[in-house]
Amino acid sequence: MDSIQPNRSEALPERLCQIITPIGMLGYGFNVEDVEYGLHLSLETETPTAIVVDSGSTDSGPAKLALGTMTCPRSAYERDLRQLIRLVRQYRVPLLITSAGGDGSDAHVDEFLDIIRNILETSDPSTQNSLKILSVYSETSQEWVLQHLKAGKVSGCGPCVPLLTTQDIEATPTIVGQIGPEPMLQAMAAHPDFDILVAGRSYDPSPHVAFCAFHHYEKSYRKVRDLDPTTLGGFTHMGKLMECGGVCATPKCAASMGVIYRDGTFDIRPLASGSRCTPTSVAAHALYEKSRPDMLHGPGGYLDVTTATYSVLNDGIAIHASGAVFKASKHEKTAYTIRFEGAKAIGYRTIFMGSICDPILIQQLPSFLSRVNAYVAEQHSQVQDGWSLDFHIYGFDSTRPAQLPGEVFLVGETLAETQALATSIASCARIACVHGPYEGQKATSGNFGMGIGGKLEIEMGVCTEFSVYHLVQLEEGQEEAEEIRPHKEPDCPEAADGKFVKWQMVILGNGPRLGSIDCNFAGTTDHSQRTNALTAGSSVQNSAFSAKARTLGSIASVVRSKNAGPYEITLDVMFDDAAVYHRIKESGLLTPGRIAELYDIAVADIVWSGFFDPALAFKATIPRRRRGHEKPQPSGGFMENDVHGSQNHLPLMNLSLESSI
Repeated sequence: MDSIQPNRSEALPERLCQIITPIGMLGYGFNVEDVEYGLHLSLETETPTAIVVDSGSTDSGPAKLALGTMTCPRSAYERDLRQLIRLVRQYRVPLLITSAGGDGSDAHVDEFLDIIRNILETSDPSTQNSLKILSVYSETSQEWVLQHLKAGKVSGCGPCVPLLTTQDIEATPTIVGQIGPEPMLQAMAAHPDFDILVAGRSYDPSPHVAFCAFHHYEKSYRKVRDLDPTTLGGFTHMGKLMECGGVCATPKCAASMGVIYRDGTFDIRPLASGSRCTPTSVAAHALYEKSRPDMLHGPGGYLDVTTATYSVLNDGIAIHASGAVFKASKHEKTAYTIRFEGAKAIGYRTIFMGSICDPILIQQLPSFLSRVNAYVAEQHSQVQDGWSLDFHIYGFDSTRPAQLPGEVFLVGETLAETQALATSIASCARIACVHGPYEGQKATSGNFGMGIGGKLEIEMGVCTEFSVYHLVQLEEGQEEAEEIRPHKEPDCPEAADGKFVKWQMVILGNGPRLGSIDCNFAGTTDHSQRTNALTAGSSVQNSAFSAKARTLGSIASVVRSKNAGPYEITLDVMFDDAAVYHRIKESGLLTPGRIAELYDIAVADIVWSGFFDPALAFKATIPRRRRGHEKPQPSGGFMENDVHGSQNHLPLMNLSLESSI
């Protein structure tokens, strides 16, 4: 079995707990064998172990919050939870789930409870057990947010987020707070023998921090912020890494395992065969989806990773990390803040799509589409309601007219106050695309290849947009939760002291409660022959300058873009070779001015830009804009074509080296 001892001679600090994360997103499916391998490793000691998995993100857009849908279908959650509940029963470990359903609304916490109830009640009667379930609710009311807005305690989460208005709040049906670890710790301390915890919208590391604090405080409740800043920093740093599973490994994988020590230091290892963690790959995870890599803000303060250090363990697979510091708001003399999220409906959408292959039309496409817009406006001049029409154009670059493509794909998108009007606009625009005249026209029977899937227009339903993505300053104690007593309604209003988070305990299933496990129990799967050593050819080769290196993409190991919340796009460039990295850093190739030029923005609009030595990386974060808008446009709204923001890396990928290197 793999050793998990670090490559150092001094005595290890006391083990506190162990955490296994199967996947970065519940509902996406996971490799059960990898998770069982981690659980098998956990049995080497009597250290308390938990399975922790997140379920939420704003990455998939605002529809969940506005319409009450979930990120994955219920069947996907049922599949994953059935496997996880089997592991809870078999290995006698607790399971912590956060941001239920993707948005973490109260309704989706209850839906997860219903899924768990159904799994327990339909399992084999001979193996049935009852489980103690803790549920934490983090939804709040419009009135609660309005009160804090009127009190001047609301601000945008970042410089790109617009001011919150009363109208925004009133148009937002569901508002959730991204809670810290305190409510989870309260619930666990009240019921130390819990089996499953299901929480609403949560800060990603919160369940990891809560489980660590639960055992650090010997299963009692104390304020998390009373922990030593380095200890809390380690717990939070570990949670930031593990909430994405094994993404911090190379090659990245789904599952990871953390061993956490009482002083806040920790080991992290991927659980997929052939993956390993390196100091650079772990340090680089601080860049992923974040506006900046050095200070990571969350409820009650921020994590400072500038002092973090990483060392390779003896097996060459796991990393020992230490040194990160959590700067708590109370020590920084600032208010405890929580981010609240919500979305609203802004109308109805209809789309149509097809292709154009006539080179005569393609070379005058911009002017042709302008005439299409004018024709639609003329045909709907009598309409009093507001509407919009725009086009997604694929395969055509107006800045390179000499390189016309053989075919252009077009998606027309309309937005209106009713579905009928949106469809009328789309139909009129499609007809204009098919039959509109243009100079030099020879193909007089039609301009537009259409009918994909047998549809001319496709009604998309309600169009939604983020309307709340704001920080709210809390009074002392408001970050904690109130227990829902049996005589109170679950949807009771906020407590008189302003607490909006609530929790309760329920027993689900039939039969006796689970007992303890013999730590010599090895499970049903034989792991004796398994190795987590790297397979041949699985490591990434170092990049280096060569005669063929002409672009940044040819020498960087990673060039990527990603959402950093709904209003920002963050750009990461990483290198395997330290010499290459330092040469790029010293060359002046990557500067705020260069980023502004590549992405057609003002230098003053750049959110953050700079080099991050621990990861051999450069990072820049810019406002998320679409279609020439001067103001940031949140992800997922009208004319969205890259809800993850993952396809904005090409300007950096193609950046020429010749002028600076």
